[in-house]
Amino acid sequence: MSAAVGDAPEVTAEDVRLIDLTKRFGGDVLAVDHLDLHIPAGSFFALLGPSGCGKTTTLRMIGGLEVPTSGRVFLGDEELTDRKPYRRPVNTVFQNYALFPHLNLTDNVAFGRRRKGEKGSDLDAEVQRMLELVQLGPMGDRRPSALSGGQQQRVALARALINHPKVLLLDEPLGALDLKLRKQMQLELKRIQTDVGITFVHVTHDQEEAMTMADTIAVMRAGRVEQLGSPVELYERPRTEFVANFLGQSNLLEGTVTGHDGDQALVEVHGVKVRAPAEDVPDAGPVRIGVRPEKIRLVPAGTSEERGERNELDAVITDSSFIGVSTQFQVRTSWDQELTVFAQNRVPSDELRGGAPVRLRWSPEQSFALVGSEH
Repeated sequence: MSAAVGDAPEVTAEDVRLIDLTKRFGGDVLAVDHLDLHIPAGSFFALLGPSGCGKTTTLRMIGGLEVPTSGRVFLGDEELTDRKPYRRPVNTVFQNYALFPHLNLTDNVAFGRRRKGEKGSDLDAEVQRMLELVQLGPMGDRRPSALSGGQQQRVALARALINHPKVLLLDEPLGALDLKLRKQMQLELKRIQTDVGITFVHVTHDQEEAMTMADTIAVMRAGRVEQLGSPVELYERPRTEFVANFLGQSNLLEGTVTGHDGDQALVEVHGVKVRAPAEDVPDAGPVRIGVRPEKIRLVPAGTSEERGERNELDAVITDSSFIGVSTQFQVRTSWDQELTVFAQNRVPSDELRGGAPVRLRWSPEQSFALVGSEH
């Protein structure tokens, strides 16, 4: 699917709009395929997807670093399609920070403005304000070599933001950082975006990174937007198998719709009745019912509880792995399908071991339905 511009809210002067945007390389490689996208002003927007899905090419066309094969790029009603990169109110922060090693932080941040002939106390004050924004205020006289990777990334951000772009493009800016620092910088980037209030368009292949920072995520596949929505919407209600498995893990059960009961669909899965929200589920026919591994509660077989309406399946534990805050269980159903369950490590249970029969329980509201085949 593609996120249609026509479905977007009223356009403001600083919304990014991509209309029927296509990019081919060498005539044969279709990197971006007739893409329509509306990015609201002031949002933190993520383009998420695997390598080769077209996300970086899309970002580069917004910034003017790639020329579209066809289609148009707008900022509000102002067309940018044929405009040179330096004439667009857009700045880009890359994975490699490209700081000048012979200049201190103050001079690195001021570089672009000084090249335009600006100088004096007003510029000095603006540079200091930007360094303080990225929490490097006292470090203006240091060289980049004296900084950590995360600090260098903050300098690159300050250098871009001092130009007051209407849109800041972030091309996998945290990819070179180690895991702990990357998580810290995710929170820093979100804080900075909230403080400055301009549009951030962030490219990443890291699902957790996108969900941590972005207001809206466009999951891309084969040059198109597979699904567009908030992190919660994409995770809880994926529309395709690709999205369900790209954002986290999913257990998918093949079944047949046998009817509806109020706002729930009734589905038969290998002789077992399960329920799911009826939204987007037809009255009859094949369907896949999905449930996230952490939504399932694993209990020893024979455990009796009265917890109201729920879905239940019988299975056998085939493997388990301790992963810190939780244990990952692999279980096999009676029809020989392997499922994954994450159980939070609260109270150890000797009954949940390899070969043990168990019952899987989850709420119907925690299921989602996928209809139709993958394209």
